[in-house]
Amino acid sequence: METHLADFIRDTTAGREAEEILRRCVHCGFCTATCPTYQLLGDELDGPRGRIYLIKQVLEGAQPTEKTRLHLDRCLSCRSCESTCPSGVQYTRLLDIGRAVVESKVPRKGGDAAMRGLLKTLLPRSRLFGAAMKLGQAVRLVLPPPLRAKVPPLSSAGPAPRGAHARRLIALAGCVQPSMYPNVNGAARRVLDRLGIQMIEAPRAGCCGAVRLHLNDAEAARDDARRNIDAWWPLLESGAEGLVMTASGCGSHVLEYAHLLQDDPDYAVKAARVVLTTRDVSEVVAAEAAGLAPLLQACAALPEGERELAFHSPCSLQHGLKIRGTVESLLAAAGYALTAVADSHLCCGSAGTYSVLQPVLSKRLLSNKLAALTAGAPAAIASANVGCMAHLQGATALPVKHWIELLDARLSS
Repeated sequence: METHLADFIRDTTAGREAEEILRRCVHCGFCTATCPTYQLLGDELDGPRGRIYLIKQVLEGAQPTEKTRLHLDRCLSCRSCESTCPSGVQYTRLLDIGRAVVESKVPRKGGDAAMRGLLKTLLPRSRLFGAAMKLGQAVRLVLPPPLRAKVPPLSSAGPAPRGAHARRLIALAGCVQPSMYPNVNGAARRVLDRLGIQMIEAPRAGCCGAVRLHLNDAEAARDDARRNIDAWWPLLESGAEGLVMTASGCGSHVLEYAHLLQDDPDYAVKAARVVLTTRDVSEVVAAEAAGLAPLLQACAALPEGERELAFHSPCSLQHGLKIRGTVESLLAAAGYALTAVADSHLCCGSAGTYSVLQPVLSKRLLSNKLAALTAGAPAAIASANVGCMAHLQGATALPVKHWIELLDARLSS
């Protein structure tokens, strides 16, 4: 794609990156076929190719409008288009650049600005969010149904292993997972303990930064990355093997740290090391197959009616981390019979804050996803990301669990 970027961005880091990404695009349209919002709306401007054209026009000097911003807002950042693109177009990075420029030229007002400000303030602060979640859980039964759907019942992390191991991996507690689903990291800790790996957390680490980046506050997202690196660095220097991510959304974002901090002389090298040592928990468990197999063979057989399981692969897992089939193989080895899920590449509509900011589209995507997940009459649904779990659970009576919780339960049977 031929480009003629305007002076205001041409010689900047963002401009050079945008130009390189734009030049990769060959207008083929393969991305459109797998775009969830294009499938819902049928508008070229609500698909990756159309949004690329909009961003290109703005970067070449055209004045954006609120309609321009709306088309970019409607994007889920699911990265399904990147999995489809034969040219390797890094669409999501271009989208981040485009959104920042558009928002600087067409500032948000009123309720939209207020809601985004609230989300940037509340979600990344685990203590503040945790206090709000505990209050919601205490009065959950009297909450209006739409709000109740976003508040999971109170739960615990379960028993913690007491032993220590020479092998250590650093886990990110994250911002919302500890209060919404504390058993995810609890289960991961117990599974890894059985495999001879100690899972530890750095107390000063917090939100990975994805929330702020996707709400167009890139500098705050960089600050989140720097804080986490500072918290993790002493543990890495003292012998921890690396980081293990139990939320695929956080893992996908942490892998962007080197890119986010590429111009920071104090953090660029450290960020690159963090990226190189970060793995999703499914990768860690799968790598220990030799130790896992005898543990699973000793498990009791699953009762009739509990074997059928639908796996929802989050966009951050299959499109962001490019992990496909790994979790499914682990669940099959644990005795589950995975049901077929049509259009498994499509987003469930959670997408971070998308379900709050674009509720109409989000609900349509959720309805489609649940129809696909329940078509095979599963006894439960498994996923790999906290946002997807909460989004799905709010609209179905079937239990929705992180797959590591199911594996932990099997190993305890």
